[in-house]
This record gives sequence, C-alpha cells and structure tokens, in this order.
Amino acid sequence: MALKPEPTAPFHEVQYALRVLESVSKHGDGVTDAQLSRETGLPAGSLAALLLTLRREGYVEQIGDGAYVIGASLLLLGTGAARREALEGRLQHALDQLRDAVGAAVYLSRYVDGEVSVTQVSDGPLTPAVNEWVDFRSSAHASAVGKCLLAQLDDEGRRDHISRHRIARLTSRTITNEKVLFAKLDAQPATVPVLDLQEYALGTVCAAVPLTAGGAAGCLALSLPIEDAHRLREAADTLNRRAAPVLLSLAL
Repeated sequence: MALKPEPTAPFHEVQYALRVLESVSKHGDGVTDAQLSRETGLPAGSLAALLLTLRREGYVEQIGDGAYVIGASLLLLGTGAARREALEGRLQHALDQLRDAVGAAVYLSRYVDGEVSVTQVSDGPLTPAVNEWVDFRSSAHASAVGKCLLAQLDDEGRRDHISRHRIARLTSRTITNEKVLFAKLDAQPATVPVLDLQEYALGTVCAAVPLTAGGAAGCLALSLPIEDAHRLREAADTLNRRAAPVLLSLAL
C-alpha cells in the first residue's frame, strides 16, 4: 500500500525511506525505480534523490541491470548468517583496498584458542599469496604473522604456544633459540611493523602490524617476493597507516 503522509508531517522523509527499504527487501532479485515508485507512491524525482542517499549510505545497492537490492549497511543491522556475510564482505573490501594500496598480498590473522589463524586473505595475479609450505600454526616463531601475534601474548602464553609448537629451523635465517626469540619479541615496539626477512620461506619477505579488536590478539600482514624486498619498508609503513578501516570493520 502506498504511503500518503501529510506533506508537513515531521519525519516524513524517514517514513518514505522506510517504505522504500521495505519494498526493496521484498524483491530479492532486485526492483526497478519505476516499480518502487508505484509501490511507495513517491514521484520519480523524489524517489531518485532518496535512492541516491540510500546508495551513498550503503542501505541499497544497484546491480547490473539497474535494479535495486538491499545493501550491506542494512544487513549489518540484522543478525545471524546475513549479518555475518555482510561483515565478511565489508572486511574483504577493506582488505582488497589495502592490497591495492601496498601492492602486496594482505592477510588478516588472529590468535584464537591458542592457535594462529589466518582468517582472510586478499591476493591477486600481481600480488600472489605466500606459499604456505609449513602450517602457519606451527611456524609462529618464524613468520611475521606469528611473531606479531606472539608479541601480544604474555610470557606464559608464549611458553604455552612454544611447548605445543616446537621451534624448528625453516631457513638459515630462522631464530631457533627460545630466549633470543622472546627477547626480540619483548624489544619489538608496538608501533613498528614486525618483519620476516626470509625466516619463514626463502624468496619471501613479510611484515605485520598488531590489530586488536576486543580481547583477542590480531594482526594485518603483507608478503612480497624477494625481488621486491626494496619495497618492504614503505609497504609496511603504508600497512600500518591504513590499518584503521580494517579495525573499524572488525569492530562493527
């Protein structure tokens, strides 16, 4: 039923917006602006301005044929699987933008239930991900991801991890002495990216920065082939500066 509010009624624009969102949500495959105008009773000019605002705020999206579907911002207001999917999509978009900004594959990792977990990756043909030749859970002492996460744990947490994942030499550059490793972790400034200079894999250099949402340790990382090692410091600094949008996506 078309909405017929009084022109001077307070919040009538909000009412219009709600009716538009209700109409869009009923059409899972998309709805045209002409059909929205018929269903809501809004004239084409007013509807176009409202749709522009809703698109800008992410509450509706326009698909290939010009039809409108519900957007990520609306899904974020809900619960369950739809909200989780919207959050993951929003986070992946943030990672993709970061990948393009640093010119390297980007990784989001967390320390969950005593294990290193790489939860999302953004890579591409020109920014390939590192070859995980040794499980990241077993190589925290060598990888930038692992060292960044271990640096956020207390001494007891680190020793517990090492007791379950013994330090192994992965390359000639891998630190295999527990005391030396812990001393380096303690000396690591929180504001400086953690580096992996072929400690995990020959031919690859990496950097990671802390990214903590809630009580869990987390980090953002990037990897580059050794021929691009000259870009590592600059890319790591960009990663550090651009971490805020990713943290915001995690916090929603």
